[in-house]
Amino acid sequence: MSTVTAPPAWAASDPYATALRTGRGPLFLRRGDGWLLPLDVERWCAAADAVDRAVLDRCEGAVLDVGCGPGRLVAELAVRGRHALGVDVSEAAVARTHTAGGRALHRSVFDPLPGEGRWGTVLLMDGNVGIGGDVPALLHRMRELLSPEGLLIVETVPGDVDERARVRVVDMAHGGGAVGEPFPWARVGTPALLRRARHGGWPETVQWTAGERCFVALRTRRTSRSAEPPNSAAVISSQRERYTSGSSPVADR
Repeated sequence: MSTVTAPPAWAASDPYATALRTGRGPLFLRRGDGWLLPLDVERWCAAADAVDRAVLDRCEGAVLDVGCGPGRLVAELAVRGRHALGVDVSEAAVARTHTAGGRALHRSVFDPLPGEGRWGTVLLMDGNVGIGGDVPALLHRMRELLSPEGLLIVETVPGDVDERARVRVVDMAHGGGAVGEPFPWARVGTPALLRRARHGGWPETVQWTAGERCFVALRTRRTSRSAEPPNSAAVISSQRERYTSGSSPVADR
């Protein structure tokens, strides 16, 4: 398995940090051929929306949000009384997560992290399955982080997309100039992710769409659970109480 490092250009991008601090874009990733991928800064910096909250309803145990950005998901989990931790390579992202009321570490997902092998759920939202540009390597790392029956929830792009490219951060508000060195990134749709998952030995999957967003839930080991959301407020309440006490990998620094 090849070693994947965090993209230093992303972390060091002043326009990216500025966008997170102000909550505004426009900001893009640009491929070498000029194609632009918009970064949804305004949504990331807002509170969790209905689609986000439905995803969080599926979470089990302590939750690790990989590439947490400005922390809307970690903050929402904190409001629910859930054990949650974000990790991000951007200092601005971690600072904004703390301001929002969440907990986060300034670290790459490929660095040593607290609670390895004990997380109940890991999140790869907002395209973060593209981190490092090597989806199989990232899935392997997710398996290292999760508990033996842990749940991985991945947000994918619409359609049968499976691409790997080198990109740069582009600030369109100031002439569209690229910032920093190019770094590897990936874009993966649900069919491609499921193919990767089968090859990687993830035995259980659930897939769904909400709004215009697509998601896949993968489990590290087959169990009787299906990663379906709770179907009543009472069940949701009881699950929240279950995970607000006892030991948690969040506290293991």
